[in-house]
Amino acid sequence: MSVETTRDGATTLLRLSNGAVNALSVGNGFVARFQEAILAAIADPQCRVIVVAGAGKLFCGGADIADFNRDPVLVGRLRGLIALVEASEKPIIMAIHGVALGGGLELAMAGHYRIAQANARLGLPEVTLGLLPGAGGTQRLPRLIGTGAALDMMLSGKSIGATRALELGLVDRVVDSDVAQAALEIAATAPPPVRRSGASPLPADLRASIDQRRAALRPGLSRAPRRILDCVEALSDDLASGLAVEASLFGELMASAESHALRHAFFGERQVSRIPDLPPEAKPRPIAIVGVVGGGLMGTGITIALLNAGLSVTMVELREEALAKAEATIRKTFARDVEMNRISQQVADTRMAAFTPAPTLEALADADLVIEAVFEEMSVKKQVFYALDSITRPDAILASNTSTLDLEAIARLVADPSRVVGLHFFSPANIMRLLEIVRGRDTAPDIVATAMALGKRMGKVSVVSGVCDGFIGNRIFEEYLRQVWFLLEEGATPQQVDAAMEGWGMAMGPCRTMDLVGQDIGWAIRKRRAVEQPDRPYSAVIDRICELGRFGQKTGSGIFAYPDGRTPEADAAIATLIDAYSHEIGLARRAIDAEEIVSRCLMAMVNEGARIVGEGIAYRPVDVDMTFLHGYGFPRERGGPMFQGDLIGLPALLDRLNIYAAGRNGWAWEPAPLIERLASENGRFADLNG
Repeated sequence: MSVETTRDGATTLLRLSNGAVNALSVGNGFVARFQEAILAAIADPQCRVIVVAGAGKLFCGGADIADFNRDPVLVGRLRGLIALVEASEKPIIMAIHGVALGGGLELAMAGHYRIAQANARLGLPEVTLGLLPGAGGTQRLPRLIGTGAALDMMLSGKSIGATRALELGLVDRVVDSDVAQAALEIAATAPPPVRRSGASPLPADLRASIDQRRAALRPGLSRAPRRILDCVEALSDDLASGLAVEASLFGELMASAESHALRHAFFGERQVSRIPDLPPEAKPRPIAIVGVVGGGLMGTGITIALLNAGLSVTMVELREEALAKAEATIRKTFARDVEMNRISQQVADTRMAAFTPAPTLEALADADLVIEAVFEEMSVKKQVFYALDSITRPDAILASNTSTLDLEAIARLVADPSRVVGLHFFSPANIMRLLEIVRGRDTAPDIVATAMALGKRMGKVSVVSGVCDGFIGNRIFEEYLRQVWFLLEEGATPQQVDAAMEGWGMAMGPCRTMDLVGQDIGWAIRKRRAVEQPDRPYSAVIDRICELGRFGQKTGSGIFAYPDGRTPEADAAIATLIDAYSHEIGLARRAIDAEEIVSRCLMAMVNEGARIVGEGIAYRPVDVDMTFLHGYGFPRERGGPMFQGDLIGLPALLDRLNIYAAGRNGWAWEPAPLIERLASENGRFADLNG
């Protein structure tokens, strides 16, 4: 941590150095040190111009979010620094390279002249944390680039490139060369005109742009977009009054449950990448050639994800027609990406050139990693692994995409089980961010490290799970579904259940979700469970629907009807079937409201999540949360099941579980031992996250 001060003639150059992203940290004293350096330069009679630049790979990644979690008051000191910069009588040139994000851009806007390197990106992503730019961004950005463009940046949280920033007036110059050196040259030859963003005139499009964006706001759990509009609406000739409104509304958002949840998600994505018991000598192996066994929907998605990551992929599919279909789908996906300007034609051609279709497993003899993605049945997977053990190199990693099956049983088919790992992708694998990395009893540490590195290379949020039936995600999801089917037989309709959960924030209701995934998949798992776990019965109401061949969208009907193949519609036949089933088991149907639906579904997830953490299947509660945020449509603004458990409070959570345990199917509500222990200690799940 330092602010390096050097002199270049009459120019003082201040280089910021504070961690990997040059964060504007208050808690560690960095902002105070920066402020001292600014004051010293201002007071120096030999200094005529000040240049602020970043050390390392970027200018400034923003404020330190950890400061806000410790003490929201700390942001006031950052505001003080920014006010000092803007008020300086000596011109301050901001030399931007890499990125200027959040508080970093707010700092840059307080400067008097901004130079950006051509590949730099600038943005205010606070909305993604349930916040608003709280150090002057809502008041200065509209003055610099106009209200419409400013609101587009702040409401989306997306960054823009240096060229676009120049067009808008956010920066004054773009250079291809070293940006700090360019700033020094400008300072030495022709001091730039001072342009104080806070003194710029109010934008002409203020009212119209606010009204337009407010009318277009989508309903959501986070109030941040509305508060951003409120701040911009407070723009006036009196900058101080607008800044006061901004500070007040920032404080409101900081205290909101939604922002706490979004910040939990932000940090959680980084926490799960740290494996507590991985020895430091466990280094990732180099991976260049990957084999994928299976050309179905999952195998095709995995292949696209690997090709997108710059890897060479050999897909083995024994059925000629399926192999051709997979190749056509891959080609079509890249063509669509070109059409949407996501990639160039050259990149698409390079990725297709790295793809090799093959009809036999022998094509995988030189692969560094092979991922099995065949049908979810143990006998099929055993055949594949038995063959791979003799075909592949002894040091090749063998991975299974199984979503529920016993990885230990699969590993026992291989002479060296230490090279077997689970890589559970979520469909569509090239889009869904979650990757469950299943660590078997014998899986070598360096293979776990390799799997984590591969996930990062593919842009995944990778969560390590131990071996159990369903791992982290599906094991919890099945308890969620257990309550859904019980709710149906007790009196709720599928429409009510889905509406309640979607209204709470889930991306899709559970009934629609299973219709989309395929009801036959859940049916096969339930039939297996009925044999293996006879003491944990499911409602048979969903099985009755499956017995009719109604497996969801792919068959044109499931719990809902799909007349056009995609849009769900309530089906009177299903309502009759559910009523008849309730009568058959002697259950009088009753009115069930949305509050009970949400409570039971959420409690089931939290309770099973606590069991998984307590058993050591997941390292930490945050691993459960990230699994559900990125793989199961859990609302990011809710933080995850375990975060919700802490919001409820574990003593209150335990009381609610005990109430449910005294009622119908009470066996399903036996509190997890971890909940009982933490409740007795007045502890929280968050205490276990490290």
